[in-house]
Amino acid sequence: MDCIEKEKKLIPQVYRRQNVVFERGEGCYLFDTSGKRYLDLVAGIATVAIGHSNPEFIARVGEQLKKLVHVSNLYYTVPQIELAEKLRKITEMDRFFFCNSGTEAVEASLKFARKATGRKKFVAFTNCFHGRTMGALSVTYKEKFRKPFEPLVQPVEFAKFNDVQDLERKVDGNTAAVILELIQGEAGVYPADTDFIKAIFELKEKYGYLVIIDEVQTGFGRTGRWFAKEHYGVEPDIMAMAKAMGSGFPIGCSAISEEVAGRLERGDHGSTFGGNPLACAASLATIEIIEKHKLVENSEKMGEYFMRRLKEIFSEVRGRGLMIGVRVQNAEEIVKRALERGLVLNATSEDNLRLVPPLVIGKAEVDLAVEILAEIHG
Repeated sequence: MDCIEKEKKLIPQVYRRQNVVFERGEGCYLFDTSGKRYLDLVAGIATVAIGHSNPEFIARVGEQLKKLVHVSNLYYTVPQIELAEKLRKITEMDRFFFCNSGTEAVEASLKFARKATGRKKFVAFTNCFHGRTMGALSVTYKEKFRKPFEPLVQPVEFAKFNDVQDLERKVDGNTAAVILELIQGEAGVYPADTDFIKAIFELKEKYGYLVIIDEVQTGFGRTGRWFAKEHYGVEPDIMAMAKAMGSGFPIGCSAISEEVAGRLERGDHGSTFGGNPLACAASLATIEIIEKHKLVENSEKMGEYFMRRLKEIFSEVRGRGLMIGVRVQNAEEIVKRALERGLVLNATSEDNLRLVPPLVIGKAEVDLAVEILAEIHG
């Protein structure tokens, strides 16, 4: 019985997988069990920022693996403090609660907002995605995700994304926080309008709610900046991070302002594995490699080049940096045909592709991807 047939008998069938078994990776490429090479434009869903099997990453994580993997948060460890210091520099946030994933980072952020404000209501936006655990799911828009698991956290209202008037109708003095993605990833890579973000922060002054920015997908160089908030010149009260934070190693974080941190007490939240030495070493290695090899700058440069080349083929191309959405017809069919040609793609809907390659991608890889896409589209 092969791997795919075994999976069907052993794993709950909650994933829609592509018909391939990957065995190893190198840089921007993946290799299946037969040795066939594939150009990876998914990067573990915007996660493997520094490329597969990065030797510097392997060495740094290997060093920590030999020393200490886990002791829990009953004790202090050096890598956790070092990572918090590094994050303070690149995020300009004040304090950092470490966890294991994006949805956990959102869960922590929601709890912190309620505790800090004493309020209950959250306002999120149409087509947003913040995770699949119960709290994060409550502020995720698609009914097909939420409906089977109701009742969820309440009250939650969804305002229209990029609609200031609808936002004004939904926020009020009972709002604990407004939570948003500055670029909606799962929706298909749709950036927020500058005036819309300005309105969110102006209404914050009126009503006193907090702003939670979900940078789970947009963080750590993905958009051509360290974080998408830099494109808008805003500072949230709370910021959720994960995905590329460990370049494939599971780690997440809720970054909070000093004011929010001042409202928290011992026991308000916790995590057994969150911020363990190995995860923190992986995140520190990731950040240092991004800095050393100027991958934020490469994301901006290659993103501009990639979008320019894609516009030669497709009429609608959206995004920032190496977070790109492309409107197509029959996206799933394109994904299937691309895989046959050695190109790994992701469809977020029936008419949209999301391209989020490793930040180490160069012109040669972009040109190869465009060549394959042109053949399929043509």
